[in-house]
Amino acid sequence: MPRILTLSFLSLSLAALLSLASVTEARAARCYNISQFEAEQGLRIHSELMVISLTCQRIPGHAGLYDKYQQFTQKNRILLADYENRLISYYKSNGSAAPSKQLHTLRTDLANEISQHAVSMSVTSFCSHFSSRIDRALSMDRDTLQRWARQVWPDQKTTAPLCRQDEETLRAAALQRQNPQRTTIRR
Repeated sequence: MPRILTLSFLSLSLAALLSLASVTEARAARCYNISQFEAEQGLRIHSELMVISLTCQRIPGHAGLYDKYQQFTQKNRILLADYENRLISYYKSNGSAAPSKQLHTLRTDLANEISQHAVSMSVTSFCSHFSSRIDRALSMDRDTLQRWARQVWPDQKTTAPLCRQDEETLRAAALQRQNPQRTTIRR
């Protein structure tokens, strides 16, 4: 009889450990890896450019912004679609019943957040301050745009946090870009 109790205890202990491991995995899945983080930030950039273009298109001195936004969208359509697919995959892996709907909600929330920022400033001030981002974004190649999307901005949080190890990787890369080490060839 004691042997049966010991086996039962071991079985329960093993089940508890496996349960704890699955909870830990589920929690880990609720953070973004670098690719998912970049995807949300890339869609944030796209949404920001849309709001800027729509808000400023009729303000004197800012004509043509919506056309430039459309050029940016067309130029980066494959990357933007990839960003959407990355987030849909993330939502699916986290058990979302409607991952496409969750993506559309995210896009709407991002646009609303940026619109609220525009409302808090005067339209003229908002356009003067932010309209140049469209030209800057349009001039970027794919790699530069992706680096911009991978930036960690302390005042701008994503809907899921960046996984700790990935956050450290991105911060180290940013520091490296800010303070590149000189390499000299010794002869």
